[in-house]
Amino acid sequence: MLLYYTPGACSLAPHIVLYEAGIAHELKKVDLRSKQIEGGGNFLEVNSKGYVPALRLDSGEVLTEGPAILQYLADQRPQAGLLAAPGSLERYRAIEWLNFIATEIHKPFGVQFNPTAAAEWRAGTLAALKQRLAWTNGQLEKRSYVAGERFSIADAYLFVMLTWAPHVGLDLAPWSALGAYVKRVSGRPLVIEALRAEGLQ
Repeated sequence: MLLYYTPGACSLAPHIVLYEAGIAHELKKVDLRSKQIEGGGNFLEVNSKGYVPALRLDSGEVLTEGPAILQYLADQRPQAGLLAAPGSLERYRAIEWLNFIATEIHKPFGVQFNPTAAAEWRAGTLAALKQRLAWTNGQLEKRSYVAGERFSIADAYLFVMLTWAPHVGLDLAPWSALGAYVKRVSGRPLVIEALRAEGLQ
């Protein structure tokens, strides 16, 4: 498999899962501004939406959208335990989290990175983001990982989102469970490997 990524972007979540699942993979770095692939190539020819992640499968097909890629990867190595079995409530709880993270955390964070966003829009989405993070903090006061006591694909996604906080001037200090969670996930050996592969450590 080949993962198209940008260091520290949301593509870091499937990158972490590739390591956690023990799936052999290659990487291609993408400059999101120029849409150029390191070493040559137009990323728009890989994913016409113009953003990472994109996963080229061994068949040559390309899969896009982070939550879909995360579920696909987990299903390739069910023995890794990164997503519960099909039909189980535990699986749908993890998917519930993936949707929450994508819509209620990822999107508001994205606005903070948008230099063309109006100040009022940025302030409003930041306020909503803080509410969602406060709720998430409450959930993590009850358990080690979002879907229980075992690391899952939802944790890979949430962890990456929380690493964005310093880049938008958002202090996580008011939410101690979130801080402990980031420390816990960032200490996982395979997470460290993914971070190092992207030059983030």
